[in-house]
Amino acid sequence: MKKKLFLALFCFFVVLGSNAQELANFMGRAPVISPEFGEKTVTFRITAPDAKLVRLYGSWMEARNSSVNMMKDTAGVWSLSIPTPSPELYTYNFIVDGLVVNDTRNVFMQRDGTRYLSVLLVPGELTENYFEANEHGNLSKVWYDSPTIGTKRRMFVYTPYGYETSGEDYPVLYLLHGGGGDEDAWSTMGRARQILDNLIEKGLAKPMICVMPNGNPGQQAAKTQLLEEKPFDYRNEATRNDYINSLVKDIIPYIEGHYRVIAKPEARAVSGLSMGGGHTTSVTVNYPGTFDYILPLSSGMRGEPGVIDPQLQKIKVAGYKLYWIGCGKDDFLAYKSSINLDEALTRNGMEHTFFVTEGGHTWANWRIYLNTFAPLLFK
Repeated sequence: MKKKLFLALFCFFVVLGSNAQELANFMGRAPVISPEFGEKTVTFRITAPDAKLVRLYGSWMEARNSSVNMMKDTAGVWSLSIPTPSPELYTYNFIVDGLVVNDTRNVFMQRDGTRYLSVLLVPGELTENYFEANEHGNLSKVWYDSPTIGTKRRMFVYTPYGYETSGEDYPVLYLLHGGGGDEDAWSTMGRARQILDNLIEKGLAKPMICVMPNGNPGQQAAKTQLLEEKPFDYRNEATRNDYINSLVKDIIPYIEGHYRVIAKPEARAVSGLSMGGGHTTSVTVNYPGTFDYILPLSSGMRGEPGVIDPQLQKIKVAGYKLYWIGCGKDDFLAYKSSINLDEALTRNGMEHTFFVTEGGHTWANWRIYLNTFAPLLFK
C-alpha cells in the first residue's frame, strides 16, 4: 500500500513539472528567479545544463546582434546581470545554442500576432500608468453579428471601474490595432486597460468605454481561437471598406444597443495605430460627423491636395471637436504621411494637434500616445 502511495505521489509531482516553484521547494531546491530586480540591476536566468552558449537579447538593445553572453554556474543555470534599462515596457528572449526561447520563469508574457514574448516592465514615471491601478475596470471578450462582413466576430470591450453600479451613460473610444494585430493587441501590448484605469482613477481622464475590434475582415477573431479565416483582397474596390463600414453599421449599433453609452458624435472617439490609423482616417472621411474625436497614430494620409482636401472638407463641414495626430520622427513608415496630413489640415483651416515624439513605429510610442490623448477626450 505504501509503495502504491509513493508511486502515485511520484507521478503527481512529475505531472506538475520539475520547473514548478512549489516542486522546487518540496525537493529542497531554491527556485530559479528571472527576471530579478536589484537596486540598480536586473538579473536574467535560465536553466540549460547541456547548452554550450546562451545569450540574452532585449528590445532595449540597439540590434539583434547586440545580444550578450550569459554565464553558467555548476548547477547548469545561466545568468546575466545588467544595469536596469530606463523605464519602459520591453520584450526579451534567450538564444540557447542558436535557438530563440522565452523566459520560462517569467509569467509576464505578451502576444504579438503569432509570437509570444517575455516582458520586462521597468518602473518609473513613464511607465507608472502601465502597472495595475487600485480600481480595476473590466475587459470583456464580446461576440457580435456582423452582417456587413457576413459572420460573427469578436471584439474586446473595456468598461471602467464602477460601470456596473453607477447607472450613468458613458462616452466611447473606438481603439483600432495595426497590421499583424487583432482585437487583443491594444490590451496586451498597448496596456490600454491599465492606462485607462490609472488615468480615470487619478481624475485625469473621463470614465469611458473602450472598444477594441478585430480590424482583419477575413478573421472572426484572433488566430489563437483557431477559427477559419477567409482570404481578403484589399485591392478589391467592392470589399476594401468592409471593415470601416462594419465599424459604423455593425459595431457602433451593437455597443449602443448593449451598453449604457451616450449615443452622440460628441461622445464618440476613434483612434488607431498604423493600419488602424488608416482605418481612422478612412472611417471619418466616409462617415463624417460620426466621431467628434479623431486621432490617427503613425499613419497620416497620402495623396495630393486635390485628393485629400475634398475629403477633409467633409469632416470640416460636419464638425469635430479634436483632431490629434501622433507620430515618431524616426518612423520611416508614417512620418512623411503624417506631415502630409498635418499640412493638409492646416491648408484647409482645420484646427488640430501634431504630436511628434522620438522613436519610430513602435508600441513604446503608441502607449505614450494613448496616455497623452485620453485625458483630452470628451471634455
